[in-house]
This record gives sequence, C-alpha cells and structure tokens, in this order.
Amino acid sequence: MLRMVIACGLLALTSVAQAQTAPSAVEIATYEGLHRAAQDGNVDDIRRLAKAGAALNARDANGRTPAHVAAFASQDEALRALAEAGADMNALDDQVYDVVTIAAVADDLELMSLAIRLGNEPGLTTSPWRGTALIAAAHLGHVEVVRRLIAAGAPLDHVNNLGWTALMESVILGNGGRNHQQVVRLLVEAGADRSITDRDGVTPLVHARARGYSEIARLLEKRR
Repeated sequence: MLRMVIACGLLALTSVAQAQTAPSAVEIATYEGLHRAAQDGNVDDIRRLAKAGAALNARDANGRTPAHVAAFASQDEALRALAEAGADMNALDDQVYDVVTIAAVADDLELMSLAIRLGNEPGLTTSPWRGTALIAAAHLGHVEVVRRLIAAGAPLDHVNNLGWTALMESVILGNGGRNHQQVVRLLVEAGADRSITDRDGVTPLVHARARGYSEIARLLEKRR
C-alpha cells in the first residue's frame, strides 16, 4: 500500500507545475489592454485603462485575469495597481489557481505577501487537487513561503482530494532534506494535526519512518 501512495505522490509532484499554465509566448504576443500592461508591468497603462473603464477581471483563453498574468510575470507593482483599481484578488483561473498559490509555487515571496496584503485570501481552495497554497508550498519545501502563509492564517489541516494535508504532503512528496524538515517543524509548531491520516489510515509519522526520514520522524514524535 505504501508503494501505491509513493507512486501517487510522485505523479502529483511532477504534475503540480504542469497544472499551473503560465502564459505562453504565443499568448503573450496577442495580449492587449490590461493583460498586456500586466505582463509588461506598465503601471501607467493599468491606471489609464482602469480609469477609462476597462474590464479589470477580463479573462484570456485560459481564464487568467490581468492579476494572474501579473503574478506569473512577477510584476508586483502591476498587481498593486490592479488591486487599487478594484480588480478581484481572489479570482481563480481555469486551472483553479489564485495569485497567492501561483506565487507560492514559484517561491515568489514578495509578490505572495503583497497579494495577501491586497486582499487575496491565503486559504482559498485551489488547484485541480482541491488543495491550498500552503499544501503546495509544503510539498515543494518552500520554507519561507510556508512560514508566511502560517503567519497569514492559512488553514493548517485542510485535506485535499488526494486525502492529504500540508503536513502529509511535506512527508510523502518531500525528500526528507533540510527544507522539508523545516517545513514539518513550522507546521508542527503552528499546531498542525499530526494525527490526520491518509485514506489508508497511515499517519505522517508512519510515512516518515517508512522513508527513513529520521529527523522528520523525530519532529513528529516530539511532544507539544
């Protein structure tokens, strides 16, 4: 059974980046209006177009709003200008991603924190796996992203449609190294529920032991 879980985990790990579809070069070449201004980080054009009544939450062929485009392009000031003009900071694209999760996966700390300050909820259910930004960051081992999401109030024990929490993913999809150890420590210290099992009734601790992740197992065994 553990072999099956590992196989599913590896599939999810290789698929997470693919599920997020950044604008292609062909798409970018066709962008106009706010999508073009967001891609280029042209704050003056964003303000001018917004004042003229441009649709702030218009969608491209993959359901991306200008805010999504700004996130993929790491255009912080463009994102700020869009939010100040009234753009929806909690919009989801066709792959069910918001700005915070896009930034979390990219390990784009400053844009992610900015998005939260601009009103993007840090605990939205996102992705085809019905997860959260915290789950994505935990399994990728993005330590500072995890730290900031916890501080922002992201839900610690959300269970995605694979049956995994952020803590579970940091073990099953992690490599047991320093970054994933720190992620586990942050989650445990924040109060993540270590007793939540996967669909087969296996705890994160049992998974850690099975993989030989001794330091993670120690963290999971530690009394509060």
